[in-house]
Amino acid sequence: MATIRRFFVENVGKEAVLCGDEYSHAKNVLRLQEGDEVVLLDGSGTEYDAIISKVSKGEMLCTVTGRRPSDKECRTRVRLLIGALKGDKTELVVQKATELGVAEIAVFSSRYCSAYFSGNKLERLQKVAREGAKQCLRATVPSVEYFEKFEDALASCKEFENKLFACEFAKKSDTDLHNLRGSCALVVGSEGGFSPEEFERAQAMGFAGVTLGRRILRAETAAIVLCGAVMFSLGEWDT
Repeated sequence: MATIRRFFVENVGKEAVLCGDEYSHAKNVLRLQEGDEVVLLDGSGTEYDAIISKVSKGEMLCTVTGRRPSDKECRTRVRLLIGALKGDKTELVVQKATELGVAEIAVFSSRYCSAYFSGNKLERLQKVAREGAKQCLRATVPSVEYFEKFEDALASCKEFENKLFACEFAKKSDTDLHNLRGSCALVVGSEGGFSPEEFERAQAMGFAGVTLGRRILRAETAAIVLCGAVMFSLGEWDT
């Protein structure tokens, strides 16, 4: 059975239009034509069955034939804060966090961050999240944002029920990772880790220190492991 291709669009009614990068991918890479079936996604958590009804220069018109709520989204809101990493490591974290069901991703700079971050980098990460969502059959794309100030990143998590801070200063976890309930905000640092003052600041803002075992993990590994552990604890791995 052929895979039905999935595309994100801005607005879906009785019809919708594929344009921009989505059009280019459909037309030039996948070679889709009039009459081909597709699934359209508008980020609302709904999947729309559609048929390509007209192909013209720069766009494809799709006629919607059905709709249904997605069953791939997490029931619990999870937000990941990750320190800016060198090279393409931040892209890896965004991709895997998307696959694991994280709803929101924020990259931040802190005292020991040495990676350069720019607007172009943010756009690239948003594209990675979008492509990752399509690959793992999600119907929403995680938001991706950047905080230049570490304190602002922490403050963005004040409404979460569980706030977990992974760092080397946590000799043992201050919360039970095996029995989490409710929304979760997760913080993992860059390659340089955190200063003691940053950890104390996070604790003052309600974050609980957590440890990921006896071995030292790379920053990108720690972020992926923590996301996976939290999703498992929340029951998101149950079918």
